[in-house]
Amino acid sequence: MGARFNIAPMPRVDNSWKLVAFALLAVAWGGNEFTPMMVFYRGEQTFSPVFVDSLLASYAVGIALALLVAGPLSDRYGRKIVMLPAPIVALVASALIAAGETNEPLIFIGRVLSGISIGMAMTAGGSWIKELSTPAFDPKASPSSGAKRATMSLTGGFALGAAVAGTLAQWGPYPGQLPYIVHVVLSVVSIVGLMTVPETRQSAHLRVKGSFWSDLKTPSMTHPRFILAVIPAAPWVFGCAGVSYAIMPSLAQGTVSAPVAFSALITAICLACGFTIQQFSHILDSPLSARGQQLGLVLTIIGMLIATWTAREVTILGVVLTAIVLGGGYGMCLVSGLGEVQRIAGPNDLGGLTAIFYAVTYIGFFFPMLLTKLNDWFTYPLMLGFGVVMAILALIVVTVFSKRYLPQEA
Repeated sequence: MGARFNIAPMPRVDNSWKLVAFALLAVAWGGNEFTPMMVFYRGEQTFSPVFVDSLLASYAVGIALALLVAGPLSDRYGRKIVMLPAPIVALVASALIAAGETNEPLIFIGRVLSGISIGMAMTAGGSWIKELSTPAFDPKASPSSGAKRATMSLTGGFALGAAVAGTLAQWGPYPGQLPYIVHVVLSVVSIVGLMTVPETRQSAHLRVKGSFWSDLKTPSMTHPRFILAVIPAAPWVFGCAGVSYAIMPSLAQGTVSAPVAFSALITAICLACGFTIQQFSHILDSPLSARGQQLGLVLTIIGMLIATWTAREVTILGVVLTAIVLGGGYGMCLVSGLGEVQRIAGPNDLGGLTAIFYAVTYIGFFFPMLLTKLNDWFTYPLMLGFGVVMAILALIVVTVFSKRYLPQEA
């Protein structure tokens, strides 16, 4: 008889993470399609400027509330049961906002729900992608693949949602409804895909002891590296975004003929730069230092200086340059911070620590409302200049503790 050879089968690569990534992209699309629409609502003059800016803050509140609950829930009961409702909530949010073009309560509730959907997706979806990017599901994935895939999905959704919504609102029919209808269709498709993805936290509730309320403590949040090397840079994730595409286009609104489309363009430029730099994060970041956060904060400082100069002499070039540089700062602060979180957290509090990280990042979305309100007493150059000082202080703290309290040393 001839010799028999046993050929080991090639490891099976599960691409389920792509379906979760698409759902995360769809939810992020719905959250950020509102950004250029803020210019549209200001132009309609149905709502006061402060109310329009408060819709960005109410969105951030919805996110923060969902983050703090959804993260621990996904650690205890699994990722799928928390992530699956996220695009459904996002769909309802878009429907309410479309119906509330001239109705304050409807549009306000829609924005809060939109924030809640983002919070659910960021924690459960981001943790799910991380776990689907491990050798058990994807042998080709690297240790940094989870954070990279999650942040690129989020950034891609933010960028595409704003670009499509701004274009449709500027030149399409039914500008107050059509952008949201597109998102509703996208959400339905993502829901169908999510239903086929396997759970990565099988019987998670049997392995986590204590009550759900004890999960909210998230022990790893007291890790000194999280406090000293992650938190100082975290507010600048969406601080960069808020300055770039909520504040700067509003200052230049009187100098362009298509303000809604211009706002969408600036948003897309900012997030495209963030998306691009995230693709090289494995080269720019390091698990042995806070090099990624440092680079992100340096870009933030440069971008804020350009924004301060542009606020004094408003030019289209200045607004575009601000979007490019702050987009890079956004991208690096986000991907490096999430990478640190995934190295610090244990399997039973990954969702919880991810939630806390994202909650801190969304402090930055309060910047536009605060600056609009404070503009009665302070000029934009002065307030943006103060932001430069705060970013420099954050860089100093992160640099001092860059190579200290690494997770493997704890």
